Amino acid sequence: MEKDIDKIVEILKNECAKFNEPVVSKIAGDNGNHYKILISTLLSLRTKDDVTLKASERLFKLADNPYEMVELSKEYIEKAIYPVGFYHRKAQQILDISREIIKKYNGKIPPSLEELLSLKGVGRKTANLVLSEGFGVKSIAVDTHVHRISNRIGLVKTKNPEETEFALMKVLPKKYWTIFNKLLVTLGQNICTPISPKCSICPIEPYCKKVNVLKSR
Repeated sequence: MEKDIDKIVEILKNECAKFNEPVVSKIAGDNGNHYKILISTLLSLRTKDDVTLKASERLFKLADNPYEMVELSKEYIEKAIYPVGFYHRKAQQILDISREIIKKYNGKIPPSLEELLSLKGVGRKTANLVLSEGFGVKSIAVDTHVHRISNRIGLVKTKNPEETEFALMKVLPKKYWTIFNKLLVTLGQNICTPISPKCSICPIEPYCKKVNVLKSR
């Protein structure tokens, strides 16, 4: 499988260009605002991309930096981001993180994994995505799509996203670390779905071991 990684990445680069890019990548490409990348990533957790994008746009019209954000009430933020998943909790997280960024980092998003993980509510996937999309740091952001597909194709054999991140660091050439999330998220949203993946039209089907695939289309 490792020897096929170059082929898999090249195929996915060409095929994934046909689909909409993941919402955080779109927001990063549109403005490169580190704060907006962080907040939109938090909003995207357990939420579909189209919902995340609209919620992010509504919120950032009200506040696109931590200083403006802390001037908003929790209820006002909730109204702006609804119906993202767990919007009550995320509204409070946005306020807590914004206050912490102002207090500890003078309103700027810290550029290191350790500092990002110190922010309340920021996990490894979010931190790595901010680093890769916002700062150009080579890192592997592992969400449910990356975890599922990496195991499905037989690239790794892991039990959770954190294990997958460290396993991928061993087998994936560093030049692919940043792009891997974007490629697998796009593939997972459109073809390699959790249930009944569309194997008949999957561009990397010849390289896939179909681990735990019971039924496909």
